[in-house]
Amino acid sequence: MQNIIYKRANKEDSKQIAVLVGELLNEIMTRIDIKAFNFDLKETCARLEDFIEKEKNFIFVAKDKDEIVGFITSYEGFALYTEGAFGTIAELYVRPAYRSVGIGKELINQLRNFANDKKWSRLEVTTPPLPQFDETLAFYEREGFEISGGRKLKRLI
Repeated sequence: MQNIIYKRANKEDSKQIAVLVGELLNEIMTRIDIKAFNFDLKETCARLEDFIEKEKNFIFVAKDKDEIVGFITSYEGFALYTEGAFGTIAELYVRPAYRSVGIGKELINQLRNFANDKKWSRLEVTTPPLPQFDETLAFYEREGFEISGGRKLKRLI
């Protein structure tokens, strides 16, 4: 695992990242036993290309040789309570065979360095308040994240 390369994603990485997005969503739905997401590889790839090109998302990847084995996505937000600009982690995924060797930690470090350059005041992430995601919560807490209250809610428009 020492040969893992970390870099900011470009449009050419979109197809591989999109495949991993599908794996992430499938893993979540399997854990909660609910079809909570729709996934289309072609649409996700096109969306990724747009997000990267227009800097709607900032994405970092972990590569083992030519294969992307993990990624983190974030976007910039602005709020009064954060005293200005901040970053939200939208997705973080590492393939199961590459877990527990520091890849997720290093992806967060890559994003933290980027966040410092952008002068973001903080990074935020939401994990479902379900027992199936206790390990995910513990991971983020080990990486210095603190529970700040609330639950993420959505309403389709």
